[in-house]
Amino acid sequence: MGTLDGTTSLVTGASRGLGRAIARRLEADGSLVAVHYGTNESAANDTVAQIIEAGGAAFAVGVPLGVAGSAERLWQAVDTALSERGAAPGVDVLVNNAGIGGANPSLTTARPEDFDELFAINVKAPFFVVQRGLDRLRDGGRIINISSLSSRLATPEVLTYAMTKGALNTFSVTLAYELGARGITVNAVLPGVTATEANAAWFESQPAVREAITGMSALHRIGEPDDVADVVAFLASPAARWVTGQVVDATGGAFLGFRVGGAPPVDEHSRSVAAEPSRG
Repeated sequence: MGTLDGTTSLVTGASRGLGRAIARRLEADGSLVAVHYGTNESAANDTVAQIIEAGGAAFAVGVPLGVAGSAERLWQAVDTALSERGAAPGVDVLVNNAGIGGANPSLTTARPEDFDELFAINVKAPFFVVQRGLDRLRDGGRIINISSLSSRLATPEVLTYAMTKGALNTFSVTLAYELGARGITVNAVLPGVTATEANAAWFESQPAVREAITGMSALHRIGEPDDVADVVAFLASPAARWVTGQVVDATGGAFLGFRVGGAPPVDEHSRSVAAEPSRG
C-alpha cells in the first residue's frame, strides 16, 4: 500500500519537467493526480499516459493561470473531472508548481509588463488557487509551494523572478499559521538548478556552465527532477505531519561554502588527530 492511497492531488504545471516528476511520484504513492497544464495539452496527456501505464490514476485539466478568473476555472475543472470519475470531491494535496522565469528579469532590463506577468503567474496564481480552493482542500491535507534557490541568494540577473519566489516563501509560512487549525501543513520547497528536458540542450552546449554549477553543489552534481519530487512526496506524506511553515532547501547543498585560496578540505588540526593511533 502507498502512503497516499485514497487521496487526490492537484499539481499545477505538471505537463513536463519538475511538475511531471512530482505528479508521477505522488501517483507512485497511491494518489489520484490532477495534472494541470496551461497550454501544452499534448505534454499533459503524455504525463497522464505515463501515470496510467505505471498502474496509477490521473487526469488532465487545462487552464492558463495568472489571468482573471483562472483559479476558479481550475477548481471547476477539477470538480467536474472528479465527478465524472465517480471520485469523492476535494483535494488532499495541492502542489503549486506552475511558474515562469520570465523575460528581462533584472533590475535594469525588466519592463512593467514583464514584472506584471511574473507576479501574475508565480504569485497571484498560487494565492488565488489556494483562496478559491479552501473549501475543496480537505482537513489534514498538504499545500506544497515550489519556490527557488534564487529566493535565498543575491541573483541580480533574475531579480524580479527571485522576488516572486521570496513572496511565495512568505505566503507559505503565513498559510501554515492560518491553516494549522485544520491540520493542513504548508511548506515551500527550494530546488536549485535541475536538469529537465527544457534545459538539456543548453547544458549540452555549455559544458563549462554545467561544470561550474556542479562545483557549486556539496554533492557535486546537478539535481534531477526526481530528487526534488522525492522531497515533495515526503512533505505530502503522513510522515511529515509535524512539519509545517518550513522553507525546505532541495538544492543538493548549493552554495553551502567555499574554500579560500585552494585550502585543503581537512584542516591541519584534523590531519594531526587523524594521524594519531587509535586510543580506543
